[in-house]
Amino acid sequence: MTWMAQHWLALALLGAYTGMLFFNAYLGNQASRGMAGYYVGNREMSGIVVGISFFATFASTNTYIGHAGKAYEYGVAWFTMAVLLVLFSWVSWRWIGPPLRRFAAQWDALTIPDFLGSRYIAGPGKPARHPLLQASALVIVFASLLYLLAIFKGAGHLFQMFLDVPYEAGVGLTLMIVVLYTSVGGFVSVVRTDVMQGILMLIGSVVIFYFVTRAAGGVTSITALTTLPDKEFLFELNGGIPFAVLLGVSLSGSLKLLADPRQLSRFYALRNEAEVRRGKWIATIGLAIVLGCLFPVGIYAHLILTEVTDTDLIVPSLVNDASVFPLWATDFLIVSILAAAMSSMDSVLLVAASTLYKNIVAPFSASSRELLWTRTAVIGFSVVAALLALNPPGDIVEITIFSGSLYAVCFFPAVVFGLYWQRGSARTVLWSMAVGISTLMGWIALGLRQDLHEVFPALLLSTLTYYLLSKIEAPAHTITQS
Repeated sequence: MTWMAQHWLALALLGAYTGMLFFNAYLGNQASRGMAGYYVGNREMSGIVVGISFFATFASTNTYIGHAGKAYEYGVAWFTMAVLLVLFSWVSWRWIGPPLRRFAAQWDALTIPDFLGSRYIAGPGKPARHPLLQASALVIVFASLLYLLAIFKGAGHLFQMFLDVPYEAGVGLTLMIVVLYTSVGGFVSVVRTDVMQGILMLIGSVVIFYFVTRAAGGVTSITALTTLPDKEFLFELNGGIPFAVLLGVSLSGSLKLLADPRQLSRFYALRNEAEVRRGKWIATIGLAIVLGCLFPVGIYAHLILTEVTDTDLIVPSLVNDASVFPLWATDFLIVSILAAAMSSMDSVLLVAASTLYKNIVAPFSASSRELLWTRTAVIGFSVVAALLALNPPGDIVEITIFSGSLYAVCFFPAVVFGLYWQRGSARTVLWSMAVGISTLMGWIALGLRQDLHEVFPALLLSTLTYYLLSKIEAPAHTITQS
């Protein structure tokens, strides 16, 4: 039997899935006649749709592949990450989403630098050319590039393992599909696609948990690991690494839910406050289900796999094992994991490209064809990320966590304080970003991250810098909560 005949279900699902992507691109294109339509869906989205998009955007191949691999490596200690992710999802929707949606609509902000500019640049006629706008945009572009690189790596491994496609070809195929529907359809296409991808991910995570635990001997089989001397680390609270490092890694990954532009941009699109309340529970419960199913897989894998050298291949190896998954489940999961990759990739691409054009290119080279330039930026940005993914540094989780640390130290003080405190200026934010980035990179360069994760000193100093400078400066903008 040929591979195509054996995996007809996977091919049929991939065909149907790709068809739906392009159909959503068509619908998105019809709704994206202006910049607000292309960037934030004309601010007319429902909480249910945006809530699904929120957790689907966050849960990428990093969740399916990377986090399960880390659970294999560190055991139950890695669940610290899962707990913080669910908690911070709720916090983001409860305290960040409502005022950010309101202020973004009031100031007609389409990107995070737009919000920062309206909030912190004093005086009438906010200049498009301002160090705060360009600096914050560069951070978003760089961090997005890192995140895209990690997702491309996960997608490349997916095609390589499941479809026997060379890694490079898998990266290229992913590039073509995502670029086509993202560049054409904009935010509407991305969110509609995320809904479909989110449903696939929910079902897929349950399927993975069920078959892996069954192959391991049942849910209670985990107790067998407690009797094995070489598996003791799986049940240590720190997973064999300093707890401060573990907590720092978990915090870096979780803070993205409060400071990552691809997550925050979802709030820009909500229709009203009522939709925020609906979306809060959809996003949080959806993320809890996905994480609750996928994180334990890495631990149960100790009862199934031996001689693991690359933890990023834990889930692909399990899913490709006929003794663990029946053929139909494998075929379905191929599509589910691909959906996980694309649900994050399209959002990162749109945020990075829109920020690149609107806040870096446009201020210095104005054009009447803004949508064309933004679509071109989507294509160019994704090509660069795909090329870098051909020889990526580090593992998937390591790359994404660093991008999370970068967002946290640069945007957490500016966004959170900016929403609830009258003080702060553009200079305040710029100094806070500079101190945060310098501390982050310096801590890594000095080799201190083995004892204390770099996000702690970097976030502490960036926040302290923001607070102290704000106390000695006059407020740049009066904000209201009504």
